Amino acid sequence: MAGEQNRVTWSRQIEFTLAGIGCAVGLGNVWRFPYLCYRSGGGAFLLPYLLMLVVLGIPLLYMELIVGQYLRRGPVQALAKVCPLLKGGVGLATVTISFIMCTYYNVIITWSLYYLFSSFQSPLPWHSCNNSWNQPNCTDHASNSSSSSYSSSTASQQFFNYKVLDRTGGVEQAGTLRWELLLLLLLAWILNYFCIFKGVKSTGKVVYFTALFPYIVLLALLINNVQLPGAMTGIRFYLVPEWEKLLSVEVWVNAAAQIFNSIGIGFGSLMAMSSYNSFNNDVLKDTLAIAVTNSATSILAGFVIFSAFGYMSHLQNVPVTDIAVDGPGLVFMVYPEAFVTMPVAPLWAILFFFMLLCLGLDSQFAMVEVMVTSLLDSFSEPLLKYLRRKELLVLVVCGVAFLLGIPHVMQCGIYVFQLMDHYTAIVSIMFLAFFEIVAICWVYGVRRLSDNLKEMTGNGPSIFFKVCWWLICPVLITIILVFSVIQFKPARYEDYVYPAWAQGIGWMIALASIIWIPLAAVHTLWVLPGTFLEKLMKSLTPFALDEKKASLFHLQSHGPTGALPEKNTIQTNL
Repeated sequence: MAGEQNRVTWSRQIEFTLAGIGCAVGLGNVWRFPYLCYRSGGGAFLLPYLLMLVVLGIPLLYMELIVGQYLRRGPVQALAKVCPLLKGGVGLATVTISFIMCTYYNVIITWSLYYLFSSFQSPLPWHSCNNSWNQPNCTDHASNSSSSSYSSSTASQQFFNYKVLDRTGGVEQAGTLRWELLLLLLLAWILNYFCIFKGVKSTGKVVYFTALFPYIVLLALLINNVQLPGAMTGIRFYLVPEWEKLLSVEVWVNAAAQIFNSIGIGFGSLMAMSSYNSFNNDVLKDTLAIAVTNSATSILAGFVIFSAFGYMSHLQNVPVTDIAVDGPGLVFMVYPEAFVTMPVAPLWAILFFFMLLCLGLDSQFAMVEVMVTSLLDSFSEPLLKYLRRKELLVLVVCGVAFLLGIPHVMQCGIYVFQLMDHYTAIVSIMFLAFFEIVAICWVYGVRRLSDNLKEMTGNGPSIFFKVCWWLICPVLITIILVFSVIQFKPARYEDYVYPAWAQGIGWMIALASIIWIPLAAVHTLWVLPGTFLEKLMKSLTPFALDEKKASLFHLQSHGPTGALPEKNTIQTNL
């Protein structure tokens, strides 16, 4: 483990708060939250969602920020100290899953850029079916009726499928490279690089704009949408609960999973960013700001989306339940259809897709920062020996991720994207979160975590947080994991069913992150001296590999009074 001499901190604490909000608030707030509301009976979903925010989201975010800020390390090194049995296994898994996700998450930003540039024309290119890419069964907004199927052949859907993606019939038909998308993917990575190449010093400046601008657009769209005919029908569907839905276990599991994935517990991004906080920062304020703002954004986006659904329902004379679709379709098929009939359509389209760009960039550069922070924490001396500057390391990471993203911009790209997203965001993250919470809450222990918080801020956590960490959060995560396994369904895209070999690749993608956890445990038990029972006891004791050096770490890092020493000098050769 490499030592670190001068770990930089955020120029101002508000920069971390805004970066945390930007990391948590992402594209999932715009499409997945409204979709889950739609599928779970509208307002009935809001009740379990808010409850899970209080008992799951806020406590776990608080836990991660405490660990990152106290140990001043990214997830690999921090979790290795928390539970030597894993010896960084959970941390390595966290870094791996974040890196895998950033390779395909940037493709969504690529699509947003495509739509953004396409919106600088009037009428919008998906306005009608009189285009070279349209199929014979295309229907535009003017000709739609209750007898036509919305999800099968609208002009906006055909624009996405046959113009933007030019997709083939399945993952087995690779097709050709989409050069337009390749150049936009390169542009997306260039934008990411210049957001983070200076570390938190550059990121902290970018987030002032990227974290705040989406709210201006969402509010503007909401003000416009509520004045449209039929908007209240969509909002009523959004707010009025179907009470019988609360009896479904799936609704509660979906609410917990949405809180979990939206805030980003287990991804390591917020833990990595909190490691750059000043030692005495009041982390509870950041926790509440990030978690509450994230959920408030989802609820606001729900009003925006469902008012648009009501408007489209009015135009097409179909129920609201026939409008919503899952995944990228919610943003890249449904909403563009609503823009067509809005006043000054290109302006609204430009603002909306620029908002998506900001939302995506915030989450994207947070995932890249996890990889960069972890590499510097573990291998700073050899890396900086060859690359000389951190900026070059960031460039290498972005370059590798760009190359790995190329399959997503081929004609089969949407199928590759859906396969990776299904097995990474659904399968891997649940297992990873379970081990992280067990390691911190039960192995490291609530008492140590409380002592760490008191050392930093002078006050320990309330009894509410202690109960959540010790009992409620582990139990809820276990339930979510069990139901995720029981209800697991193989990946599919619309009506396309992936072949067995593709599903096998999906499981390999999932195992690429999970496999580090058992490997690290086996390695730790192998290298420790003593009998198996003695090895197990040592590996389950935090800092058990070297207690004296652990004590020295805290003394050098925080000083005898808990304050940071001059110039943040930290020796960490544990």
